[in-house]
Amino acid sequence: MTFNDYHAQYDWDQIQEKIQNKTLADVDRALQKRTALDLDDFAALISEAAAPRLEIMAQRSQALTLKRFGRTMQMYLPLYLSNECSNCCTYCGFSHLNKEIKRLTLTDEQILSEIEVIKKWPFEHILLLTGEDAKSSGFEYLRHAIQLCKKHFKHISIEVQPMDTEEYRILADEGVSAVMVYQETYHRKNYKKYHPSGKKSLFDYRIETPDRICQAGIRKMGLGCLMGLEDWRTDCFFTAMHLRYLEKKYWRTRYSISLPRLRPHAGLQDEKNVQTDRELLQLICAYRLFDPDVEISLSTRESAIFRDNAIKIAVTSLSAGSRTDPGGYSMSKEELPQFVINDDRSPEEVASMLISSGYEPVWKDWDPVLDA
Repeated sequence: MTFNDYHAQYDWDQIQEKIQNKTLADVDRALQKRTALDLDDFAALISEAAAPRLEIMAQRSQALTLKRFGRTMQMYLPLYLSNECSNCCTYCGFSHLNKEIKRLTLTDEQILSEIEVIKKWPFEHILLLTGEDAKSSGFEYLRHAIQLCKKHFKHISIEVQPMDTEEYRILADEGVSAVMVYQETYHRKNYKKYHPSGKKSLFDYRIETPDRICQAGIRKMGLGCLMGLEDWRTDCFFTAMHLRYLEKKYWRTRYSISLPRLRPHAGLQDEKNVQTDRELLQLICAYRLFDPDVEISLSTRESAIFRDNAIKIAVTSLSAGSRTDPGGYSMSKEELPQFVINDDRSPEEVASMLISSGYEPVWKDWDPVLDA
């Protein structure tokens, strides 16, 4: 049984109605619990009814985060290897149908040029990203890129096209310790609307990817949905359900949650289901109260002001100095990015902010010596 089988037992509309019907009494009941919160509690905490309790939620989230993670902040940097993609996702700048973008897959020389620039900063944790194109940036290309990068970084994560279990095992042997894969939306019926063609249009294969990643023995798994497609509360409920399922079945794996909201890109139509900053903060607090151990990542999609405040409440991982186009660190800006950066501060500026706020930037996740 995979999460796909588990997910099929639940009806989207019923879950959405359940969240909408939550009352302030349900929220207070969840906040008064002294035992672990369940999915029903999470539904209450992300509901509109919880808005008046945001300050209490933030205070408790802060206390839990400090207890579990202390005043440390994991720092990582995304390195885009390719923007070639065979999918036609309606919300993404890398879409195969986007004719405004110049396509590029980095050569060995270009990857090393990117690394040369990146190594001027103290990053030891790199996140490798590609579009989803099996011909230009498939398994063998990615494997080779990892071999190049692992000579320069102590921790390698990937966010690429979903793969089979054996491929993930091989990449784990090559040095990959974390894989991020986002369902985008758990709305099965509407999923095809946002992913009309390409391998990503296969809902079943994508939703079962975290199972394959964990079965392959990958050390860390990252989950998330793209807020701005469907009702964010319902999508995040299913994300929490997915997290709880994985933690119970694959308890040796570490987990992280990412919170991407739609950002402008070339060819983007106006997004719907917009989530306010206050609602995003409410969601961050709800995840922390639901799961004190889960890592919460906030990218440069969000504003500097929002990120500066969120780190004091529940966020445990930040990117800084990000470029979302291949060659973005070392080459001229000829390729359009996957999305527009919101927080464009340098790594030095973000580190300075953290230190002045009483936090310690941690430039790698874990040390390979711990596996000896």
